[in-house]
Amino acid sequence: MNKENASKLWKIIQDAGDYLVGQLPDHPNHPKGRNPYAHVAICVKSKFNASYKDIPDDQLDDVIKYIEFLKENPS
Repeated sequence: MNKENASKLWKIIQDAGDYLVGQLPDHPNHPKGRNPYAHVAICVKSKFNASYKDIPDDQLDDVIKYIEFLKENPS
């Protein structure tokens, strides 16, 4: 992903993390609460098999749609 798109995507990930603060369900592995920023980044990495910086530019819209899905479906 080019630098401009990577920066744009990181901002979207941060905004999604802000939105999800306090919305993720409790989990026994996270007794002090879950990190919504890490949650979004890990979900993106898992779904696209690459760090957000390494996803091809032509998949940017798909990643953004997936992040919106994560916001609507906190888990």
